[in-house]
Amino acid sequence: MTKMFYNAKLDADSYMDLINKLGKQMFEAGYVKKTYIDAVLEREKAMPTGLRTGHINVAIPHTDVTHVNESAVVVATLEHPVNFNLMDNPDQQAEVDIVFLLAVNDPSEQPVLLSRLMSLIKEKEILNKIKKANDNQALEEILSLKME
Repeated sequence: MTKMFYNAKLDADSYMDLINKLGKQMFEAGYVKKTYIDAVLEREKAMPTGLRTGHINVAIPHTDVTHVNESAVVVATLEHPVNFNLMDNPDQQAEVDIVFLLAVNDPSEQPVLLSRLMSLIKEKEILNKIKKANDNQALEEILSLKME
């Protein structure tokens, strides 16, 4: 089971600020190595992870397993959307409201985790609930059943 961290209504100035804040949380908890944040930021520049879902935009930043000690996911809803370049069109940006920052230490886990996230992202009602969650406990209640 992947460790889940929750951050409702996080305030961030940019995707870089957001990744720094969330990555620091995972680093301080021992889930990722010191190299993790820079690696995620570099990967985001080369292969952006913003997704337009048609209603609430999402980003799924991540990096290689070499920067991860133990698998974890940080879910954050944002006080104010931040721009991420789009996965399918890197020259375009979207204002993202929900971020799933992934740290995966076993390459075979990543397709399973991404598949779960993609099916969750397709559920408009769930994304609306996630976006409206006012605190970490509410986020955990919504996601605990969906991410198992």
